[in-house]
Amino acid sequence: MIIGNRPLHAATTLVLDGQDLRGELLHEVITVVAQARGEELADLLGAARRIRLARLGRAVSLCAIVNARSGRCSENCAFCAQSSHFDTGAPCHPFLDHERILDAARTMRAHGARRFGIVLSGLTPSREDFERLRRAVRGVADLGMLPDASCGILSRARFEELRSDGLHLYHHNLETARSFFPEICTTHDYEDDVQAVRDALDAGLGVCSGGIFGLGESWEQRAELALTLRELGVDSVPVNFLSPIPGTPMERRPPLAPEEALKIVALLRFILPSAHLRICGGRKTVFGPTRGLAPLEAGASGLMIGDYLTTSGLDAAADRQGIRDAGWEIEDA
Repeated sequence: MIIGNRPLHAATTLVLDGQDLRGELLHEVITVVAQARGEELADLLGAARRIRLARLGRAVSLCAIVNARSGRCSENCAFCAQSSHFDTGAPCHPFLDHERILDAARTMRAHGARRFGIVLSGLTPSREDFERLRRAVRGVADLGMLPDASCGILSRARFEELRSDGLHLYHHNLETARSFFPEICTTHDYEDDVQAVRDALDAGLGVCSGGIFGLGESWEQRAELALTLRELGVDSVPVNFLSPIPGTPMERRPPLAPEEALKIVALLRFILPSAHLRICGGRKTVFGPTRGLAPLEAGASGLMIGDYLTTSGLDAAADRQGIRDAGWEIEDA
């Protein structure tokens, strides 16, 4: 129930009526979100939850990933443990054995994951690794799961090949707003990432694209990223929070406070009311073992379970039980 904030009440009504939040009202909501405390914060999170329930119901989508090829990435993303530009001590290995990937998929399916992502480090895979990826996509699909892949920037022909193999979602984060991207990465252009998303969509693939928050971006830039995703037509949005990695330029940056992270989820829900907001990396860092499901009360509709690329996650069985205990439903795996 919205009890006193006029911009928040107007925005909630507008979005529930099926309209996009934009213009002056959007700017007012950004200010409200940034300043929300106490009762106003509770109203904000309640409104975001109401929008999520109206658009997406009570189902929670669970996904998981495997770090299929790790390290030696040519790009210098300032938060990333796998960049060859930084000395982080992160795992480094070539493409995993096919059966090892399928074993990981089977394990996560048993924990309730419906989607399984195959993640490759680097800007674009070699011909050999691309063929290994295609085989892995087909193998995951044969398990009855929805195969996703994070494999850098691809050609239209490669997107079409992956689609024919059964790829469901191409995962490619924009990471942050266009206006902030030069502070995070200088080895490729933001437009290259945007074009990759467009090309995947044009090839008939679903796209999972979002970003990582807590890098020093402003509230306006958080909204800017969401608006770019809305303009592109992305309906699956991974929401990551910075886990500072020793050896990266972000190593001394403090993690977000839980309340700020929840406000980010709520803001995204207002701008992207029908998108699946999937809480992924940094959930354990920001919320710890006891509040890991809190984003579901702020408008999120999905969780990544199990471990991440180079950091550990929360207990998958505990996540699953906690979702049910809170009255949510797990999307059929």
